[in-house]
Amino acid sequence: MIKILLLSDTHSYIDDDILKYIKQVDEVWHAGDIGDLKVTDAIKKLKPLRGVYGNIDDAQIRLEFPEHNRFMCEGVDVWITHIGGYPKAYNIRVRDKIKQNPPKLFICGHSHILKVMPDKKLNLLHMNPGAVGKHGFHKTRTMLRFTIDGNKIDNLEVIEFNKR
Repeated sequence: MIKILLLSDTHSYIDDDILKYIKQVDEVWHAGDIGDLKVTDAIKKLKPLRGVYGNIDDAQIRLEFPEHNRFMCEGVDVWITHIGGYPKAYNIRVRDKIKQNPPKLFICGHSHILKVMPDKKLNLLHMNPGAVGKHGFHKTRTMLRFTIDGNKIDNLEVIEFNKR
């Protein structure tokens, strides 16, 4: 079983509250709009990190992180990208590929809106952790924590921080 912290849209922001949650998991996944490599460097000092770049990320971040990150975590096929859309409204960048070869877990960021929902047609779970940074229109900073055990995604928790 692997305990995962999923975050997105840090926009160069990381603090002790976020780091406290990072210390409690096995891996951290970042769904883009990192903003500054100091964020991912701080995470990597504590835990293994998987991530993607987002639309605000510069060339240096894009050299370190891909646009799409597809991998197996235990028995779960995972696809992380920054701009992905939602079930029934996937972004044109991923729409055809996701229909041709759907993962079991599809993760994106970008919207700053926390949303977890199944896509029953493609038999996948969609997650967007919202935004944990302080830049953007969101009022509450959010992250997700969950476990993957074999092919089971379980123990999903929403982590909310006080208003910005």
